[in-house]
Amino acid sequence: MYGRVIGAGTTGAGGATLAATGLWLNSMAMVVTATTLVAAGVALFKLVPRRRRPQHS
Repeated sequence: MYGRVIGAGTTGAGGATLAATGLWLNSMAMVVTATTLVAAGVALFKLVPRRRRPQHS
């Protein structure tokens, strides 16, 4: 059902194919997954403590 609704917004035979097979939802799920993993990686990277450089007086 959702594939047909989302696929209806695309044009031509490509949109009809995506809507009929449900590949549109699978590809959107992969994009969301990848984006979430990248965001989680960036958040973890920002949590890592930085090395302090020795102070020269």
